[in-house]
Amino acid sequence: MSEERKITAADVKALREKTGAGMMDCKRALEEASGDLEKAVSILREKGIARAMRRQERSTEQGVIDCYIHIGRQIGAMVELKCETDFVARNSEFIQLAHQIAMHVAAFNPKYLSRNDVPEDVIESKRKLFRDDCVARSESENDLEKIVDEMLDKFYEEVCLLDQPFVKDPSITVGELVAQVSSKIGEKIVVRRFCRYQVGECLERS
Repeated sequence: MSEERKITAADVKALREKTGAGMMDCKRALEEASGDLEKAVSILREKGIARAMRRQERSTEQGVIDCYIHIGRQIGAMVELKCETDFVARNSEFIQLAHQIAMHVAAFNPKYLSRNDVPEDVIESKRKLFRDDCVARSESENDLEKIVDEMLDKFYEEVCLLDQPFVKDPSITVGELVAQVSSKIGEKIVVRRFCRYQVGECLERS
């Protein structure tokens, strides 16, 4: 049996140029497609990511603010979800998306909206910590950076809202959920900001 083809940076770049999807979405699609570019394109299209990414240059001047209060009223979350038109802002599916994201924020307590919002000093600190851990475990020098990158990806999945597995369907991320609804509705949808409150804790969101 032939060895599974390794996904390269060039493969990810080619898929990004072809679809306009994000780097991690392309990487996951290529891994799912075992390196087959055209199959990866189909996977992205099925999830609605490719078409949603092509809308990223559009402006989002409309939207809603929604909130979720957990049972017991000890935890609550608010989300600002933006779209292009007031017509979509009144769309029940769009409003439901805002509510679902607020519910997710209450449950998963993300620290950042996306990996782009993680401060560079935090990333470098985590990278050093992960690298030191790999060295302590005597990981191969050839595999060290790859392992560190994988550990960083796992960190992003834990702390970044758009990278977290969606609370109601862990097979997709919150970012993929937004892309799916964006594709279905036909407008650019953006999570602008969020905050989470818990009785007895200080608010840390900006």
